[in-house]
Amino acid sequence: MQKADWDKLIDNLEKQGILRSPKVALAMRTVPRSKFLPSELQSYSAQDTPLSIGLGQTVSAPHMVSIMNEALQLAVGHKVLEVGAGCGWHAATIAELVTPKDEPRSEWGHVYTTEIIPVLADQAKKNIRNAGYGDRVTIINTDGSQGYPEKAPYDRVVVTAAAPEVPQPLLDQLKIGGLMVIPVGKAELFQNLLRVTKEADGGAKRENLGGVAFVPLTGEFGVKP
Repeated sequence: MQKADWDKLIDNLEKQGILRSPKVALAMRTVPRSKFLPSELQSYSAQDTPLSIGLGQTVSAPHMVSIMNEALQLAVGHKVLEVGAGCGWHAATIAELVTPKDEPRSEWGHVYTTEIIPVLADQAKKNIRNAGYGDRVTIINTDGSQGYPEKAPYDRVVVTAAAPEVPQPLLDQLKIGGLMVIPVGKAELFQNLLRVTKEADGGAKRENLGGVAFVPLTGEFGVKP
């Protein structure tokens, strides 16, 4: 993939109004998807479509990562939990927003990302390290539907696979006033993307951001076979 191809894609996402904030656009431009894909997928990396990364999993389309990152309202210093690391690309784009490479390291900004499939977790670790984000992204091979309580509470939670409902452990590990972005629905290839705000009483305000299609979330609070 040529850098020009990736820049053209980001330009188009800005023109379409999908990328609205300069900082999210810059993060997407700074972290091309090609750095996280095997050689046989390089020629497709700047296409705005999800790509298979094996084992029934995908890396999201650039427009979807852009939509989710915009919805998260990320800021420098945020501590973020991602459920579903995949190849590690989405986590790296978030890291660029909460602890940018070209700014002094924030004391708190960090991304913790879970991956339930050991092979993918190992590959994500290599990709993150090779892309230069090993000091700001931690990959944990665990059931992410149960969250990662060791580092809770989180300012933001993002889930990259579809759950039948919002997992209670993820809501419990979110700070009061924090945001979660998660696809929710029972249909295999159609869900609603929700933005959940945790309220002072522990409840949740939900906003429907539109229809999406994600692979199912696995684990204790995921889709049951």
